[in-house]
Amino acid sequence: MRAIIIGAGRGQRLSPLTDDSHKGLTEIKGKRIIDWILNALYEGGVDDIVYIEGFNGKVIRQAFPEFTYVTNENWQNNNIMESLMCAEPFMDVPFISTYCDILYTPAIVEKLRQSPADIALGVDTDWVEHYRYRSQHPPKDAEKLTVQEDLVKRINRGLDPSICYGEFIGVAKFSIDGARLLKSHYHRCQKRFAGRPFRESPVFEKSMLIHLLDEMLEKGVSMVNVDTHGNYREIDTHQDLELAEKYWEFLLK
Repeated sequence: MRAIIIGAGRGQRLSPLTDDSHKGLTEIKGKRIIDWILNALYEGGVDDIVYIEGFNGKVIRQAFPEFTYVTNENWQNNNIMESLMCAEPFMDVPFISTYCDILYTPAIVEKLRQSPADIALGVDTDWVEHYRYRSQHPPKDAEKLTVQEDLVKRINRGLDPSICYGEFIGVAKFSIDGARLLKSHYHRCQKRFAGRPFRESPVFEKSMLIHLLDEMLEKGVSMVNVDTHGNYREIDTHQDLELAEKYWEFLLK
């Protein structure tokens, strides 16, 4: 199975560690974030890696020449959604998409890969505990979602935490039909909203992936949640690095 790693962003909140390197090369427990991701992907059944590069892409190319690369030439002016769609030509087979600044386990990859759903979202159901110590990245920034009858209903940072089932961890599976839906809704929205506000984003090109997913949900596209209770970390700030150094190895036991 193919995985598409979205790694074009700068990771400015981890400066100066990322100034001459890349967010994904930051080490946790002596192992680079991308190495943790690759371990989860490979052990979870992935055998083909497409990497979307942007900021300091050359350091990733040097470290991993075996990847297939796609360049987000406009990474400074767009965001995760546009970055993922740079790899649209590689969405001709089932694939798993993943952010490049997260830690997760092979178990969630395997569960996503085995899901019969066309679109399956990895969800941390222990998200409230995860945010307990993240003062620099509070719950209002979490990519929260609601679930009803085993289907995702909303995914939005602005949702009331008290009604939320969990947090999208940035890892999702798309079947061929799921990829077709992703692409068709993206192009529909691009045609209508290019250069204009879209969902909570001030301009379509700056949208997060969850903005497009939430739009699709509102249009009736079915998505399922595939759960992990913890065993997930986002590395966005220096505080996140400290927390991961303290807790990640424990979570893997």
